[in-house]
Amino acid sequence: MSIPRITALLFICCSTASSFAQTDAEPRQWISLFNGENLDNWQIKFTGQSLGVNYRNTFRVVDGVLRVSYDNWNDFNGEFGHLFYDQVFSHYLLRVEYRFVGDQVVNGPAWAYRNNGLMLHSQDPATMTLDQEFPVSIEAQLLGGNGVDQRSTSNVCSPGTHWHRGDELISRHCTNSNSDTYHGDQWVTAEFEVYGNEYIVHRIEGVTVFELNNPQLDESDPDAQRLIQQGASILLKEGYVALQAESHPTEFRKIELLPLPIVEKTNRVF
Repeated sequence: MSIPRITALLFICCSTASSFAQTDAEPRQWISLFNGENLDNWQIKFTGQSLGVNYRNTFRVVDGVLRVSYDNWNDFNGEFGHLFYDQVFSHYLLRVEYRFVGDQVVNGPAWAYRNNGLMLHSQDPATMTLDQEFPVSIEAQLLGGNGVDQRSTSNVCSPGTHWHRGDELISRHCTNSNSDTYHGDQWVTAEFEVYGNEYIVHRIEGVTVFELNNPQLDESDPDAQRLIQQGASILLKEGYVALQAESHPTEFRKIELLPLPIVEKTNRVF
């Protein structure tokens, strides 16, 4: 990412000019979370299954592509899956190239048609209950079009969490971005700029389509309550990155992460 682009980010989500003091000037390098060969450094959790069970061999690597595949499924009965990278991150740029392919598995929910997502600031998969459907996280929802209707991608959903838009607390489960619709099996590049508990920015094909700030646990949610009881902070400052298996085949050919310097807030006004 170029220096001007990073500089521009210092002013996003703001109604007045903002300034940040950099506290970490070490050189940064991209990390390929997906190595193109196998699922090393990834952990799998399906609803109703123990941690580590790759239910029906859904997550797999074929010809250098990470596939969420349903060719071993006859039907779907709420067995939502998540694939977690085994490292915690707080300040980073995440870039993925994804596409939807094929047909949704029989009995997959209508809303899950051409639906996947990146779970940001996710809870540790080892802390999920056996039958938990989704990890507590901020979900960057990835959606594909049906060939006719408008359907934005890089939306935000919030299992067990809330977030702010400016000073307004957003408690509804999903909020749409202002992205274009991407029909068919085309590859799409999505980026997510994450600065701890400060703010998160979504881009599709280089265009900013969503901005949020101050993600936090939803104190009324049972899964979040359990984390709080275990000592978790209300403010979501870091967590795991995960991708989903929600009943529609999906492919990822690139998943890479650039750690970003930790910055100090100075006179930031949303």
